[in-house]
Amino acid sequence: MRPGARARGALAAAAGAVVLLAVAVVTANVVVVHRTADRVTGDATAVRPAQVAIVPGSLVRADGSLGPIVEERVGAAVALYRAGRVDAVLMSGDNAADTYNEPDAMRDAALAAGVAPEDVFTDYAGFDTWHTMRRARDVFLVRTAVVVTQAPHAARAVDLARAAGLDAEALVVGDGGRVGREVLARVWGLGEATVRPGVVGGPVVPIGGDGRASWAGADGRAG
Repeated sequence: MRPGARARGALAAAAGAVVLLAVAVVTANVVVVHRTADRVTGDATAVRPAQVAIVPGSLVRADGSLGPIVEERVGAAVALYRAGRVDAVLMSGDNAADTYNEPDAMRDAALAAGVAPEDVFTDYAGFDTWHTMRRARDVFLVRTAVVVTQAPHAARAVDLARAAGLDAEALVVGDGGRVGREVLARVWGLGEATVRPGVVGGPVVPIGGDGRASWAGADGRAG
């Protein structure tokens, strides 16, 4: 094959790959957004009563204070709890490093806002949205939930929650977050919702019990 023909073939293959990627991105976004549209709301008064508000983790500062994204989430979850829309709050995030702990920072903020300690649950293996939702079902035995998050993340969060077996809806608390990243993340999320991979397990802490049993050190282990 002549060099020119090889170059044209390579360009055609690259163009085809780009087209396939674009189709996958568009398809995933249409599917995820469409099938969750009736389960995403920005009106807290329209949220159906549920067992728990699930708060996915996000950046916390080195001093333990909350970053703006997760601060919005925690504040809205506390408001749902005070309004009697949920019976408990589940703080799910990452504590991979000794100096970084999302769930404990979120828990402490909820406690400072007046949520009863027994109603605050912590999940230290919420490494991503799928882990958070699947562990809510498997570890905390959640059946009904309100996921509190920002607009870009809401559709994927609900889609994964439902794939995990939860009767869930999302309360949108703002427009923060990286929209471009989320457009791509929905492709991966649709795959997770379809394949439903296993996640890290842990001791069962029923959401109807005492949340303090899930706190790091409560039984010598992190959740």
